[in-house]
Amino acid sequence: MAIIITDECINCGACEPECPNTAIYEGADDWRYKDGTKLKGKVILPDGTEVDSDEAQTPISDEVYYIVPGKCTECKGFHDEPQCAAVCPVDCCIPDDNHVETEETLLNRQVFLHNE
Repeated sequence: MAIIITDECINCGACEPECPNTAIYEGADDWRYKDGTKLKGKVILPDGTEVDSDEAQTPISDEVYYIVPGKCTECKGFHDEPQCAAVCPVDCCIPDDNHVETEETLLNRQVFLHNE
């Protein structure tokens, strides 16, 4: 499953540079599929949705740092554990029960995002 940042977040920013997929953004910041990935231009996401990877997407949170579920791989293919959770000083990076995914799905996403 993807990771979510709870509203206990103190906005320290420790998690953001640790994400190998650039799936973590500061509250109110727009995000893009191309950020930190090899995606360019129009792409078809694994769920079949066509998107422009360069187009700004609406922030998921206006208050605290947030994780884009469609870019989160729980660090599969990079690390043994989610790095955001490992560095969070207040333990607010937790599994997202609304985005439960298999290890295979997470690894396939890692390959998709980084064209490996």
